[in-house]
Amino acid sequence: MANPCKLGCGRVLLSTAVVHYAAAALSDRGRKRPSNEDAFGFSVEHGVYVVCDGMGGAAAGEIASSLAVDEVLRLLTSRAGDEAAPLEQAPKEVVEQAICAANEAIYFRAQRNPQLSGMGTTLVGLLTGERRVLVFNVGDSRCYRLRDRRPDQSGLEQITLDHSLVEEQVRIGRMTPAEALRSPLRNVITRALGTQSCVTPDLFELEAEPGDLFLLCSDGLTRELSDPLIESLLGLDLPLDGLCARLVNAAKKAGGQDNITCLLVRAES
Repeated sequence: MANPCKLGCGRVLLSTAVVHYAAAALSDRGRKRPSNEDAFGFSVEHGVYVVCDGMGGAAAGEIASSLAVDEVLRLLTSRAGDEAAPLEQAPKEVVEQAICAANEAIYFRAQRNPQLSGMGTTLVGLLTGERRVLVFNVGDSRCYRLRDRRPDQSGLEQITLDHSLVEEQVRIGRMTPAEALRSPLRNVITRALGTQSCVTPDLFELEAEPGDLFLLCSDGLTRELSDPLIESLLGLDLPLDGLCARLVNAAKKAGGQDNITCLLVRAES
């Protein structure tokens, strides 16, 4: 399990406003799993936030998720200080390189050790930089953004698209969302780090506003809680660590069938 970095504030420029970021995270093995194969890590100073959900026999899932978090954090935080290639100039290329390196680290570790064969992990991350926020993902771990809207509108938006068999069937109209929830194939993901020699992440470039709240989470949260319930919990007047605890406890109360991880990042003026 990757240890989270200490909380702090990173100052970036978004439009004409100076925005400070604050973050908190919590991970729990849930009520059914014997161990926790999720991992998370972040550096507010460098504007890097990552959540992974590992898979594989024995301890392989824990190894894959921790490897991915450590490698992505290491590369993105080190490149942030590289004047030859600052994150603000080429964030997409930097993220793609970091994910490729993490994928190779997991893949070749499994190739060297037969007991780790087939291990892999999902990944969802957030990179904050000057005027831009970049969301990236592989697999079915998600990123949401909560933004203030009118009372008759939902402020919660799912930024990422799941790389899962049932969600891809829903997107092309071959399955309804209700059918996807009941499908015995709902655990089948179509893209992961470490299962193949190369992988392509999805990238989403956004502009943040003061007050935006980003949620990075494993599917142990979203399998148990509906989007409206997640939105209502995120709307509570609590500090970020309190919101994380409410989300995890609600998922455990709803069944807690899987490991549960949530990482919250708030843009503050």
